Amino acid sequence: MNVAKMLPWAAGTAALLGAGAALLPPSTMRGFDLDGFDRLPVLEGGRVKPLDSIARNSLLLIRSQQSFRHEGRAVKADEWLLDALFRPEVSEGQPAFFINDPEVLGLIGLAQTADRYFSLRTIWPHIEEIERQAQAAQRVDSKLRTRFQGAVANLYERILLYHRLRNTIQIAGGASLADEIKARSDPAAQERQRPLASLAYFRPLPLGKSGDWRSVGEALRAPGEIDPGLEPLSRVAASWKAQDAAGFNRAVADLRAIVALPEAAAQADHEELFNRAQPFYAGMVIYLLALLALFVSWLWKPALFRETAFALLAAGAIVHTAGLISRVVLQGRPPVTNLYSSAVFVGWGAVIIGVILERMYRRGFGTAVAAASGFASLIIAHHLARDGDTMEMMRAVLDSNFWLATHVVTITIGYSGTYLAGALGIGYALRRHFGSGLDPETGKTLTSMAYGVICFSLFFSFVGTVLGGIWADQSWGRFWGWDPKENGALLIVLWNAIILHARWGGYAREKGVMAMAVFGNVITSLSWFGVNMLGVGLHSYGFMNGAFWALSGVIAAHLVFGALCLLPAKFWSGGPVPADAAR
Repeated sequence: MNVAKMLPWAAGTAALLGAGAALLPPSTMRGFDLDGFDRLPVLEGGRVKPLDSIARNSLLLIRSQQSFRHEGRAVKADEWLLDALFRPEVSEGQPAFFINDPEVLGLIGLAQTADRYFSLRTIWPHIEEIERQAQAAQRVDSKLRTRFQGAVANLYERILLYHRLRNTIQIAGGASLADEIKARSDPAAQERQRPLASLAYFRPLPLGKSGDWRSVGEALRAPGEIDPGLEPLSRVAASWKAQDAAGFNRAVADLRAIVALPEAAAQADHEELFNRAQPFYAGMVIYLLALLALFVSWLWKPALFRETAFALLAAGAIVHTAGLISRVVLQGRPPVTNLYSSAVFVGWGAVIIGVILERMYRRGFGTAVAAASGFASLIIAHHLARDGDTMEMMRAVLDSNFWLATHVVTITIGYSGTYLAGALGIGYALRRHFGSGLDPETGKTLTSMAYGVICFSLFFSFVGTVLGGIWADQSWGRFWGWDPKENGALLIVLWNAIILHARWGGYAREKGVMAMAVFGNVITSLSWFGVNMLGVGLHSYGFMNGAFWALSGVIAAHLVFGALCLLPAKFWSGGPVPADAAR
């Protein structure tokens, strides 16, 4: 087999092996079986999840990262959680809190520098003023808060989250869990243990096979026999505090054997493996590599590196698909349940359509727009994940697997097609103005691809909008109510239909169709994210004040690309206008 055939296969295989390497069991940390601790199931937010998810999501909320460096070494989320639970004197000195607002920094007496991460020990002397300012901010509607009010309220919420974690297993600054178990029958101890029940962030103890779980405080204060999970949990706490690896490992194994119901253990194992694999991050990296390989193909050995880029795109699609399937199995839901999952699914749909286009035309355009769309959507999802648990419980109005699998999935596929057509338009503009030129055949190919994708997206957008109306009729008693989200869905359908009719009627040709396809991304972005920023309507499930400038930048960029589609090729160079400028 020659190099031209081997390189694409080798690149795709290497990408898959690299993504799969994350599934290998992690090495122990100084002899501690942190993997066993990570896989312990608990109940939080209405669903069973591993302690690994608690650690990652909590640190992500507090620090906006899932690990950090302290005293010359990396501290992962599980180690940070163990310190917060059992060695608060250590965790309080770690720079876990992200503070970026200059007024909040001034509030706690710190100058604005390049450092944005601070320990609780640094913040704590100013906690009363932070609480006072936060409570004042909380009395203001979240959409009307100033930047400072939003920042100080957010900081206070993160401090409360840390405080709840510290008081989940044992009382912060109080007796050890082992001592509390011995004193559980004492009325004074019962009163002292009340915060363990009211402040607990998660429930680690299942109550038989009923499906109910209880916190440590509830178990300590419950009459009758002591909960069998308390004793090994107390040994986990004591062993970690003493940094006794052997004792810690035995206690974790005993705790897992006692409290892990088979279904809960399987769920926790699967989610911990999913967290460790990070398939969407791996997919994002592979899509970037596919783009880089494609860029190389434009400069050197086009056939070889174009096929290599496609092989990498296919590998990224496989990893992306595996991640989607894992989320569906973990949630027991269709693939789109919230904004995060919609970003993941929109990117996946664009990649799959791009793969099909590349196999049809074999010009590299499908690979380019698919890899760029997949990378961009997973970047969006990565930032949306900073809100914490991306597999949270569904709102009551959305709690319908049938409609999530029909209306939501169908209309999201329409989003994918519209974005892909817009990406083709952007590629067209870049090729005309910044590439080596756009020959008539290439321009015709790109327009044909965009036209076909718009037909595809129109069908799915229309069907998805009608299905949404039927769902609204069943849930709210009306098919259509001119809700902002409904208006946005209708605008996507109408705009795609306008593009097709303009093409059929001869009102828009090559440049016009591509410019209109680019503007379709603006309409879709406003429908997808913009309505959430309005904070009104029955479909607004998450106000995203922080995304306003990002969305504004995306819209402005698309308007520029749309204008470039219409302007003469390389008009800014001052040289002779290329022959394709008149088309």
